[in-house]
Amino acid sequence: MPDSPDPRAERALTRRERRERELAAEARRKLPSAAAHDVAGAAAPLAAPAPERQAAEPAPEDRRPAGLEDLFAPEHAERPAKRRGSRLGCLISALIVLLLLGGVVAGGLWVWSAYGERIASVMGWDGPHDYEEGQATGEALVTISEGDTGEAISETLHEAGVTLESDSFYRHLIETGDETTFQPGVYQLQRKMTSAAALEALNDPATRLENTVLITEGSFAADALENIAEVTDIPLEELQAAAEDYTRFGIPEEAPSIEGYLFPATYTFDPDATADDVIRVLVDEMFERLDAQGVAPENRFEILTMAALVQREAGGEDDMPKIARVFYNRVEQGMLLQSDATVAYGADSTHTVWTTDEQRADASNPYNTYVHEGLPAGPIGLPGEAAIAAAISPADGDWLYFVPVDLATGETVFSSTLAEHEAAVARLQEWCRASEENSTYCE
Repeated sequence: MPDSPDPRAERALTRRERRERELAAEARRKLPSAAAHDVAGAAAPLAAPAPERQAAEPAPEDRRPAGLEDLFAPEHAERPAKRRGSRLGCLISALIVLLLLGGVVAGGLWVWSAYGERIASVMGWDGPHDYEEGQATGEALVTISEGDTGEAISETLHEAGVTLESDSFYRHLIETGDETTFQPGVYQLQRKMTSAAALEALNDPATRLENTVLITEGSFAADALENIAEVTDIPLEELQAAAEDYTRFGIPEEAPSIEGYLFPATYTFDPDATADDVIRVLVDEMFERLDAQGVAPENRFEILTMAALVQREAGGEDDMPKIARVFYNRVEQGMLLQSDATVAYGADSTHTVWTTDEQRADASNPYNTYVHEGLPAGPIGLPGEAAIAAAISPADGDWLYFVPVDLATGETVFSSTLAEHEAAVARLQEWCRASEENSTYCE
């Protein structure tokens, strides 16, 4: 059936119809164009815009105040997420930088711990290596032996208090290219001299003391005789022959040799002195020192034996009374002294106090205190006055052990139990392994 025309088109509109058309027109004016089309085309009732359109473009009445539109624009909706990502990136970057810096610092610390001293020495960062001019004071006697090298003399000068460091003088020789051949003898210098001033003094004949010999504490009788022969005109063979007949000088027959009876000091001899004259002077000096400390002649041998042992074992004078007490305590308790210094002396290995298992097991060595009870067969060196005093008046204590834990400084640990002693020995072993320089002391 064909469509019939709308009856309302042929007649006048009623009031109600006019009102509906006005409302529809008003709705079309207020709604966006798409919504107006839906309403007009489908004759749908008035309703809210479609959700997807509302999200894409808010109604005019919902817009923010002028000037704030950009803050609420869609492109700003993602800014918080971007800001969080940016912060996380910065944090990660900072951590990476810190890790890299930490690696650099750790690497730098390792390099400095391993090579710091060498680097500082080469760059001159480790302070002065020499005393300054004008600091020289007092007197220092220095003995130069036949064949001493510049390096050995440098060490001797430092030990005598002449130069600041053990290699100060040697550094100066290298830097200046000096090739002086030094004459054996005793030289009268000053303490705290510059290396240049010390070199000048050693080249000055006026500082060399004629027929003056310096016998050092802890050295051996054989060394003393060699020093005397180098400085005086007395042949070494004559000195050795006189020393072999030591009882002529008042030394008791129980003493196995003249060892321990030559007092270490500085002596000046007459040009015409004989071997007997020289040896008698040194022995008489020892007796006078013992008498001054109240040692009876019959006790001289025992006191000198203990004093020489203390002298060889001590890292410094402060430890001597305690070391003497350790050895006396062990003797009183029937314990072996177990001194490597005595073993080394009897094995003619006096250049070191370290011994081997074979040497410590050698019962034919009368000085082997790992095998033989009590004190060694006799003195093992030339003790000085401090060591003699320690042997006469040892410290009070119950120590039975001692061991140096730093061979460079002489620091020593005293223990009453074996467990404490073994812990101290571990410290010494750790010190020996700490550096290549330290290991040279432990060979």
